[in-house]
Amino acid sequence: MDRDERGSGTFYVYVLASISRTLYVGVTNDLERRIAEHVQGVTPGFAARYHVKRLVYFEGCQDIETAIAREKQLKGWRREKKIGLIEWVNPSWSDLAEEGR
Repeated sequence: MDRDERGSGTFYVYVLASISRTLYVGVTNDLERRIAEHVQGVTPGFAARYHVKRLVYFEGCQDIETAIAREKQLKGWRREKKIGLIEWVNPSWSDLAEEGR
């Protein structure tokens, strides 16, 4: 797949949390749409099973390769390090998607 087939624009690495703070790390090129899918539970899997729906962290990347590499990096981190990243940007664990509505 060449660069044109993957699209251009911003790609996002994001972290969702459940009420009990179960974490999910993902990547997307359309953050608003992807979060809506999580909230609606339309995609079966880990996030739907554990009700992981609140956007607590995200960052933009200019290309998909960088975004995927960052997603893998975050997924490889220990839970404590992920929590530190979230709390550095979002100490109250607010739902960032809700704040944007």
